[in-house]
Amino acid sequence: MSDSSSDRVDRGPQNHRTIDRVTRILEEVVYNPGMTFAELSRALDAPKSSVHGFIRGLVAAGWLHQDNNRFYIGPALHGLTLASGHLRAGSVTDADLQALHEATGVTVFLGVQAGDNLIYVSEIGADLLAGFGARKNIRRRLLETAGGKALLADQPASQMDAYLRRCGSDEAALVDTFLSEYDEIKRTRVARNTLHGGTRFALATVVRNKAGKPVAEVTLVGASADMLPREQELRKLLLDHVDGWQQRIGSPR
Repeated sequence: MSDSSSDRVDRGPQNHRTIDRVTRILEEVVYNPGMTFAELSRALDAPKSSVHGFIRGLVAAGWLHQDNNRFYIGPALHGLTLASGHLRAGSVTDADLQALHEATGVTVFLGVQAGDNLIYVSEIGADLLAGFGARKNIRRRLLETAGGKALLADQPASQMDAYLRRCGSDEAALVDTFLSEYDEIKRTRVARNTLHGGTRFALATVVRNKAGKPVAEVTLVGASADMLPREQELRKLLLDHVDGWQQRIGSPR
């Protein structure tokens, strides 16, 4: 007697209306970046109310990015690319990250904000513990990472406050820590973090394009015993390299 679940699989793949519409939205944006909501609604030939719900969900999850009422593929796709082991660095090249890694001697991560999360999109270095963690969990809450804190501190006050109000009770300690560090992050442009029980240390700063708009963050991660005595040196190297990239990073699409 055949297993009923096996029978269902043997009948082959079946279309699902919700999956079909989500997939169609992503495909349309891949091949026609910068589409408007009206253009997506016409392409799908679906009720605007349902398309609006799908788009809002995809933007919130980081699969789509909205800029001036136009839609582009979001950073979550790059996060999955990293998780698969194929690195993509976006506007910052692997050569940029490699140069920073060679100058500092620690692992370098490139990350972008997707909704209320940080997603790592590229890495260069040999910190196996940190690299494994990034691939295993590509989405991190902003407040639990140095890069997330750097991005959050760079946001307009109203936007930052709104994010902090959305944090649950389980993040209360992280909120308090961030608020105590906020002035220092703003003054120095660098956020710091300890992880893995204090054995690892991280420094991060925001990457900007030519127009001065934040587009990503870069994090240095390594053994605390190595990084803490060199913290001021590493901060300077991090800012020098990132500032050098800004003059050739164009505005987002």
